[in-house]
Amino acid sequence: MHYVMIYDCSPDYPTRRAEFRAEHLKLAWEAHARGELILAGAMDDPLDGALLLFQCDSPAIPEAFAKADPYVKNGLVTQWRIRTWHTVVGTDATQPIRPGA
Repeated sequence: MHYVMIYDCSPDYPTRRAEFRAEHLKLAWEAHARGELILAGAMDDPLDGALLLFQCDSPAIPEAFAKADPYVKNGLVTQWRIRTWHTVVGTDATQPIRPGA
């Protein structure tokens, strides 16, 4: 199953993130190495949020990630939410549906 985690960032996120970035990226790359985190990155213009795409069996995985994330723990992320994403098209779709099926 795919889960999208949406981060809402504080107004001072662009100026404060450098302080916590190495620890945040370490956490992210570890989740990627385990096959949980597929893609992640900040949204730009304005730089006020981020999207993280997880592939795992439960929303507990992205939830644990958020709770451990130094951006969350230090107030750079003001709110986060997890949405189930039913992927139906693409090589990595978890529930592929072909035309005429």
